[in-house]
Amino acid sequence: MSLLLLFSFFFTLLLNTPPSLSQQARSFTISDFPWRPTQNKLLVSENNVFAAGFKPTTSSPKRYVFSIWYHNIPGNYQTVVWSTNKNSPVTDGSSLVIGDNGVLRLIDSSGRNLLPWSSTEIKPNSTSLTLEDSGNLVYGDWQSFKYPTDTILPNPTVNGSNGTTLQSKNGKFMFVDRKSLVFGSSSYWSTDNAFIMLEPTGMVTKETGATLVSSDFGEQNKLRRLTLDDDGNLRIYSFDRVANESSVVWLAVQEMCTVHGACGDNTICMDDGSNSDISYCICPPGFKRNSSDRESYSCEMKTPWKNHGKTKFLRLDYVNFSGGSDQTDLIVENFSVCQSRCLANQNCKGFGFKYDGKGYCVLQIDRLAFGYWSPGTEAAFFLRVDDSETDESNFTGMTSLLETTCDVNISLPEPPDESNTTVRNIVIVCTLFAAELISGVVFFWGFLKKYIKYRDMARTFGLEFLPAGGPKRFTYAELKAATSDFSNPIGRGGFGDVYKGELTDHRVVAVKCLKKVTGGDGEFWAEVTIIARMHHLNLVRLWGFCAEKGQRILVYEYVPNGSLDKYLFHSSQAPSLDKQVEIDPRSTDVPKTILDWNIRYRIALGVARAIAYLHEECLEWVLHCDIKPENILLGDDFCPKISDFGLAKLRKKEDMVSMSMLRGTRGYMAPEWLKMDPITPKADVYSFGMVLLELVSGVRSFDMQGSFIESEDWYFPRWAFDKAFKEMKVEDILDQQIKHCFDNRLHFDLVDRMVKTAMWCLQDRPEVRPSMGKVAKMLEGTVEIIEPKKPTIFYLTDE
Repeated sequence: MSLLLLFSFFFTLLLNTPPSLSQQARSFTISDFPWRPTQNKLLVSENNVFAAGFKPTTSSPKRYVFSIWYHNIPGNYQTVVWSTNKNSPVTDGSSLVIGDNGVLRLIDSSGRNLLPWSSTEIKPNSTSLTLEDSGNLVYGDWQSFKYPTDTILPNPTVNGSNGTTLQSKNGKFMFVDRKSLVFGSSSYWSTDNAFIMLEPTGMVTKETGATLVSSDFGEQNKLRRLTLDDDGNLRIYSFDRVANESSVVWLAVQEMCTVHGACGDNTICMDDGSNSDISYCICPPGFKRNSSDRESYSCEMKTPWKNHGKTKFLRLDYVNFSGGSDQTDLIVENFSVCQSRCLANQNCKGFGFKYDGKGYCVLQIDRLAFGYWSPGTEAAFFLRVDDSETDESNFTGMTSLLETTCDVNISLPEPPDESNTTVRNIVIVCTLFAAELISGVVFFWGFLKKYIKYRDMARTFGLEFLPAGGPKRFTYAELKAATSDFSNPIGRGGFGDVYKGELTDHRVVAVKCLKKVTGGDGEFWAEVTIIARMHHLNLVRLWGFCAEKGQRILVYEYVPNGSLDKYLFHSSQAPSLDKQVEIDPRSTDVPKTILDWNIRYRIALGVARAIAYLHEECLEWVLHCDIKPENILLGDDFCPKISDFGLAKLRKKEDMVSMSMLRGTRGYMAPEWLKMDPITPKADVYSFGMVLLELVSGVRSFDMQGSFIESEDWYFPRWAFDKAFKEMKVEDILDQQIKHCFDNRLHFDLVDRMVKTAMWCLQDRPEVRPSMGKVAKMLEGTVEIIEPKKPTIFYLTDE
């Protein structure tokens, strides 16, 4: 009995011999065939990097797939890079044979040939089966590189041809013609030029000669492969043979939720804010999980609406459905037309709409497919549900939040002629006052409700973790390609030059090459992370940076309308402010876009809130030190965005108060810069006051207006104070370009607050100036503004 158990033990040990103890050969000739799975033989390349043979499947150790994989590499990186019969695993009774005519065949236990191709018929004993150092399996004129499965390996000579298709191991996704990622018949990513060759250096050559480089381009001792993974993303993997570490050095799709098929029908794919590779599926409001669909996560409507029944729309901000052929793109006049088009179609499930004034409207017909949520989506989707549906939308963005803070203009009707009694007038005034009070309470309550919802949604979706991940780190080669070798400058300044560029995901960016930035990579990364945490509606957003080869580059969002000075100041000489001159708005000297008084007030208020955020709400103390119209950019809706707000942090802190390093621009610098006093946030308050006066007057602060004062005694704030508070001629300060549009009833209060606030900001002594938080409240009208003292500077005396 003991001998029988001992024999059984050695027999089992023989059958389960690990690959390291298997029979290894550099080539197999006809005498080595048939080759059976139970023989435990391996075909190994000369460099011992690749091995070929029958590899047991993970689901069943007694079923095999003839494959090529990485050999003698520790860990889980022994990845299969090529296989023949992955969909039809063979058993112990199968074998790889060479027929009498020299054809290589894989015969299963039933006698079928599982190889979908055959080599050219050659004479027996005239060739051998070899595995090259590149991972290419060669037999006669046949080679595995011509028939890739889900992976492309580097090879300097042969790497397939156009028309080759990669298919993921699960069979759901394909890389068609080496240029398009496809799910079923729907493409979700494509490149203009097909991939031709993956170089060993990590560079991909395209058919037109263009190249694509990985983040570790050119580094030595790396094993690289281009693989279509089961999640539908195309990636370049790199294995460091020295550090025994594997990493992803390039990927096609940045947001996994944009991959078609990530979720089923009627679902919304959500990205994890801390990791773009992690996603999950949820049902939109009015829908529930489809219990009958076990293969994929899909949803069904809770209350199906009939074709002629009453329906309504739920607004889903930042949600998009890219349903391919089920979409109908339209150009409409306004939102109501887009909504009516959807209501007129019995099969319309909802519509997407952009509030950009271009009439973008997309109708989703028959099905809701490939839905995803992303802050980068500029449109809102309006989901059609039954009128009795009680679910409310929890996809609320900043647009709805801002709608509650807009100014409400209430015009009082003229009283009738017969209404002359005192009692009636008192009743009317009290009624209007009560209506305004109730409206204010309702709007404030709505603001709090929307704010709480948005805050809870941000926590639910993990938005608060976005800054923790830090901005994206770009390579210098990526930014050089994005800006066409820095050939399109859009701005120049003391901190560096700015170039317009386009990233690989088609985002338009502004690339700023910094000058004279001290500190190493660790300090630079720490300061960039601080800037990335500063998120405000009126601050230009930082998307990434580059710190290599002595370069220090920041990648910002591109603000299309340019800086404020282009709209505020004009090349033609403006008339003297002492003269009553009306400018014809049809004149060719007037720019195409003129900022009216309401827009100028919104710009002033937005800039004040942004500076107050930098001074008082950030964890790090940030001074801008160069507030001027050139650093105030305007978005599509003339929403102001301050640029260069973090570059002060990128310099040494001792430079911020060094008297040998004057910061700022002539005309906007606070007096303490020249008096060698300590620099505080009140220096930014002074610069903002000067910008505020320029917003009202439309001229540069150092341009002398009509006056008999000598040029060396000229001081713009003192001149404006005399006009506004001594001569009581506020109209002399107003911008001549839009002076004809000034309505004393509508605009006096706005302009009066702007002028008084500017005078307080321009006081000579820093301690007298208000903080930026109080400046914002003064502009808002939430605090009373008393008459300021006359601004002066230490080297000029009052008259």
